[in-house]
Amino acid sequence: MPENARTIVEIVFNVAYLLVVWGIVIVMWKRWSIVKEEDKGAALWILLAFAFLALGDTGHVGFRVVAFAKGGIDTTIAFMGTQWYLVSLGAIATAWTFTVFYVCMIFMWQKRYNKPFGAIAWIVIALAVARSIIMLLPGNGWNSLVNDTPLYLIRNLPLMLMQIGTIYLFLRDAAREGDAAGKWIAYMILISFVCYAPVVFLIVKYPLIGMLMIPKTLAYLGIAFIGFKALYMPKDTAVN
Repeated sequence: MPENARTIVEIVFNVAYLLVVWGIVIVMWKRWSIVKEEDKGAALWILLAFAFLALGDTGHVGFRVVAFAKGGIDTTIAFMGTQWYLVSLGAIATAWTFTVFYVCMIFMWQKRYNKPFGAIAWIVIALAVARSIIMLLPGNGWNSLVNDTPLYLIRNLPLMLMQIGTIYLFLRDAAREGDAAGKWIAYMILISFVCYAPVVFLIVKYPLIGMLMIPKTLAYLGIAFIGFKALYMPKDTAVN
């Protein structure tokens, strides 16, 4: 596909994604009053998870759209006395909110299944703290269009382990409870993991592998729709 065509496809996809994800967050918020009392804990945490995801991705994919509109991916702006690539600022935003997303999902799991925090849940929280510390270290290469620093890989390893832990907890307890929504949430996270891992390890050598971010993004929309149907559409109010 020609470069111009890829750019147009990316812009259209990014704008559509932001409209959908913010739309889901807004509709969740508006339907809060009809959520069943026993579901309010889980519903709150999935709402927060996607509010953070939408906020970070507004920076991540939104800034990419703005950069393309201003002339190219290498568009820079002055920020705190330094010239920053616009897309780099977006990458920083989504790195933090993506971490928070999985913390929220762990709390959603806890509320959904009324489980105490065990070793795996605490490990996921600890990984989030570790990733946050790593992201603060010098040498992350944030202001770069091609990030090939060792810390790029190191800071993503905790995130991938967080995904694995979250998948396990949802699959384990959804199976015990016969909860189809929980199983599908786990499957969607698994799809996102399978798409994300090759990008982390191979994006520098094979830039086109970044296209896997499209099915990864669609998997997150899948989580949002599954959670919305399970928690924000009580059976007595759902439209057939």
